[in-house]
Amino acid sequence: MLSDVGYVRIFDTTLRDGEQSPGASMTSRDKLRVAHGLTTLGVDVIEAGFPAASPDDWQAVQGIAQEVGHRRDTPAGTPPIVCGLARATPGDLEAAWTAVQAAARPRIHTFLATSEIHMRHKLGMSRAEVRERVARMVTHARTRCEDIEFSPEDAGRTDPEFLCEVLGVAIAAGATTLNIPDTVGYRTPGEYGALIAEVRAHTPGMSDEIVISVHCHDDLGLATANSLAGIEAGARQVEVTVNGIGERAGNTALEEVVMALRVREQVYGCRTGVDPSRLSEMSDLVRHTTGLPVAPNKAIVGANAFAHEAGIHQDGMLKHAETYEIMRPQSVGAGATRLVLGKHSGRHALRARLVAMGHSLSDAGLDHVFGRFKALADRKKVIDDEDLTRLVAEGPPLPAATASGPRPEASA
Repeated sequence: MLSDVGYVRIFDTTLRDGEQSPGASMTSRDKLRVAHGLTTLGVDVIEAGFPAASPDDWQAVQGIAQEVGHRRDTPAGTPPIVCGLARATPGDLEAAWTAVQAAARPRIHTFLATSEIHMRHKLGMSRAEVRERVARMVTHARTRCEDIEFSPEDAGRTDPEFLCEVLGVAIAAGATTLNIPDTVGYRTPGEYGALIAEVRAHTPGMSDEIVISVHCHDDLGLATANSLAGIEAGARQVEVTVNGIGERAGNTALEEVVMALRVREQVYGCRTGVDPSRLSEMSDLVRHTTGLPVAPNKAIVGANAFAHEAGIHQDGMLKHAETYEIMRPQSVGAGATRLVLGKHSGRHALRARLVAMGHSLSDAGLDHVFGRFKALADRKKVIDDEDLTRLVAEGPPLPAATASGPRPEASA
């Protein structure tokens, strides 16, 4: 039970769903290193893997349960929940339990598809057979572990009435967390928020003791928006991956949810236990471990997330940072704002960089350097300090025609 109704658990599945991203597989040692990072970051639940998938994955989950699952030097002062995923089969459930049982706070996460397309074409099961399997397998899991999470796979395309029936069966069998996955990233935020509200209102046996979780994929680029809509509708666990890695287009990005809830706390009225100053460090760890690059324009942790080149933006930033930054780079451990000098930059940013380098120029001197700067910037994407040193030392000004043109600060 969540005694703090405004607290949202961060369930990190980088080591399970994230690792399923093509090319992102990790060794047991890799997983242990990432799990330690996630614990220091302050996530509440670490889905350490899919123990039945391979002997190495079982070993990785067990190692995390034994070592990371007892750490108390966390932001919350308690060990993270260590979770193993299992299909709704006895063999998978036993593999998951033997892997996670050494943790101070173990969890089994089991799932079964509930959409018509999955039941018909993948499972070959009827609705009655699905309900019976869920009851039997959640009951089985509960004999091994008190903390059971159940996911109706492809809930986003499941008939809502049937979805609530199945979730009610899972509650009766002992599930403590109900995850509502938009497995193929199909729902829009309005639809997904409404689905979470319907689950809360119409699932038999629903109570404040049951945690509703959201798990969204990014096939339409809506994973974070959908997850936040679910939180607005009452979900109090969100399933995420570092850098948004995962199957196909990926999962909801941990860093995006954490900072959305933090920056817009007045909108969501919720908080997490994650230390945001470690987000960039965690992003780098996952990037280096998996070999998956982070797009420069990636929110929060991309190389350009706190970089500015446009003259009008640089001018505003130099006057007051909040003109173009709704959070400071230091708040996510990203160092300092970068004013990138290029063809869109203006005099204000150029002067600031030259002063920082120890060059104090008159207005006329700045005009001379600025003309040369703009000419060079038309040929080179980024102007660095070595370029500026050479421009300052180059002597007489360029002809006025070369240096002319509107000042970027004054243009839109």
